[in-house]
Amino acid sequence: MYALIDGNNFYVSCERVFRPTLNDHPVIVLSNNDGCAIARSNEAKALGVAMGAPWFKVQHLQESAGLVALSANFTLYGDMSERMMTIAAGLGPTQEVYSIDESFVGLQGIRGDLTQRARTLRSRILQWIGIPTCVGIGPTKTLAKLANHIAKTAERKPGIYPKELAQVCNLACLSTECLQSLFKTTEVGEVWGIGRRIQAQLNDAHVQTVWDFLQLHPHIVRDNWGVVLERTLRELKGESCLSLEEAPSPKKEIACTRSFGKPILTLPPLLEAVSEFASKAAEKLRRQGSATSRVLVFARTSPFRSGPSYSQSVSIPLRHPCSDTPSLVRAAVTGMHQIYRAGFQFAKAGVMLLELEPQGERQSEFDWQEDPLFEQKSKVNTERLMQALDHLNARYGKGTLSVASTGASRTQREWSMKQERLTPQYTTHWNDLPLARA
Repeated sequence: MYALIDGNNFYVSCERVFRPTLNDHPVIVLSNNDGCAIARSNEAKALGVAMGAPWFKVQHLQESAGLVALSANFTLYGDMSERMMTIAAGLGPTQEVYSIDESFVGLQGIRGDLTQRARTLRSRILQWIGIPTCVGIGPTKTLAKLANHIAKTAERKPGIYPKELAQVCNLACLSTECLQSLFKTTEVGEVWGIGRRIQAQLNDAHVQTVWDFLQLHPHIVRDNWGVVLERTLRELKGESCLSLEEAPSPKKEIACTRSFGKPILTLPPLLEAVSEFASKAAEKLRRQGSATSRVLVFARTSPFRSGPSYSQSVSIPLRHPCSDTPSLVRAAVTGMHQIYRAGFQFAKAGVMLLELEPQGERQSEFDWQEDPLFEQKSKVNTERLMQALDHLNARYGKGTLSVASTGASRTQREWSMKQERLTPQYTTHWNDLPLARA
């Protein structure tokens, strides 16, 4: 048995914890540069604000409907997520943190009423950190994910599903007739792993609901849509094909990209930007114990802004796989020098680390000019320097120490994101600590 704990409208809920006046009001959280809606309260959804809706298209709802828009505060959301996942781990012996607001928990060996246990955990999360959640329980991860969808929908839209399934839905406790009714009510596109393209193909094959999908034979699904969708079908039939990943597997690529708050016309700000991106990517690389052999750098103009368009990238190979910040920053700066062209309004740039491999592995040709002892000593010194860099930035805040090419002033960068509606970092910054007044 598996459970999926999901924070409801997570980004909005995090903001409401520290600003209770936002409760019962339509609230959205905007993407980088305050571009489009990436989280919506139920009240905002009722106004018709779609996920991904550009801010300029729904901005009029501020005056007409009291819509509140906030800049994304990912520092706050990440800290609240860690707190929620720590509490959620108490539901069972194993846990897989699937995303910032979702966590699978294995329930193997847990005795007693699992539904009541889940309701107790949900109440605990709400009381301790103020985040409302829904819990789905099923014999497979896919069924747990579907149960979570039913629990959220039954809470938000009474009448579609029985109200007793709101907040916590345990499919294992339902009768065959009830399950059949739920599956006939749920569109096939709500199944985890079935995207819009596959849903359209299934609809063309007269498969509209989860129940219709369950009537298909696994071999037919595999022949027409592949083994991945066959595995999804078997999971829906109660055959567990997906296990919990308690430790996330190392990423095969690491990227750090950003849209700029305003168009960038000259080279120096672009060099600062890719230096910062390479530094952040290097920190992620070291965190998973990997090294990279190739650095890709790109820059482009906006497809939505008038003027000449330009998009270019370059891949810089490294002599040896490495993870140290100075080497990766040098490669990123070299790449930006190669692709930069004057006369364009650059709107976005980024750095990608490719051909990742474990830090301890290294393949290279024999070079008699190299001094193995000197090279090994240099490598040890570089590793110690990077450990000190990561430790200081973790203790005193990101950007405490950085390479010089990221710019002397972090508050006057031309390429910084536009975050005009950013709320305080309530849980991670002393100056933003909320005060309770009598």
